[in-house]
Amino acid sequence: MALVFHSLDDDPAEWERELKTLNPALDYRVWPDVGNVEDIDVALVWRAPPGMLKSLTHVKLLLSLGVGVDHLLNDPDLPDVPIARLVDDFCNAAMSEYVVLQVMRFLRDDPLFREQQRNHSWVQHPPRLAADTRVGILGLGTLGGAAAERLVALGFQVSGWSKNPKTVAGVTTYHGSDGLSQLLATTDIAVCLLALTDETRDIVNRHTLDQMPRGGYFINAGRGHHVVEADLLKALDDDHLAGVALDCFRDEPLPENSPFWDHPKVVMTPHSSTGTNAPSAARHVTENVRRFHAGEPLLNELNRDAGY
Repeated sequence: MALVFHSLDDDPAEWERELKTLNPALDYRVWPDVGNVEDIDVALVWRAPPGMLKSLTHVKLLLSLGVGVDHLLNDPDLPDVPIARLVDDFCNAAMSEYVVLQVMRFLRDDPLFREQQRNHSWVQHPPRLAADTRVGILGLGTLGGAAAERLVALGFQVSGWSKNPKTVAGVTTYHGSDGLSQLLATTDIAVCLLALTDETRDIVNRHTLDQMPRGGYFINAGRGHHVVEADLLKALDDDHLAGVALDCFRDEPLPENSPFWDHPKVVMTPHSSTGTNAPSAARHVTENVRRFHAGEPLLNELNRDAGY
């Protein structure tokens, strides 16, 4: 049995080295030079090219090279086999640190001070404290829960919203459509860390943004398709939102003519809030391959009905 690897964003040689360090007997192959396709029972992929999954006629397990699985679910020829997401300590830590960075940026008026610096303007503003600032996290999965815990440790008033009821220490939790409205109405800085599903697509729109207090901030480190971009821009231009930090967009790479590039209230990063670290993630992949062959439950197996 063999594992096939595909990602244009990761080094296949590094992954081979890390995986074979943990499992020297692994038959590791890199798409498209796969040899006999009937040997392949596991695919470790990120954004498989059209036709790849369909060609893997004997594959029995799909492993995503990231937390998100929409790149797999959008494939019209997706095999009816188990799918597991990649969630490890590195991924959680990197995302939590990104969220803390952006929340602290807005807490301490960093965009305002950067503008003053460009204008050679020396104007002082009184600082605000984390204890007086309400942060609402949309999505209390592995990433959202980890980010919430970091923010609680820093003294923020943290609330979180999820589809179903959840409990996170130190976090006021809400669920369902009514719960989302309650969270937004009491949030100074909203953070989107949702999985992308049919239910969450376009969830950040004029209606939801209007429920936030005027002068609030929004951070998106989920998926670009969570946001109706025209509605977000209007909220900025109307001064309903004081600023946003965006790590993901509906079209990536972001087109050169996008208004986000030069908008004075937008902080951007090129989908870099977290990532896959081969030395860390290889342990997770190796364990799931072992579990699969042993007939044991997988780590972070996808619930296809829920979409995550």
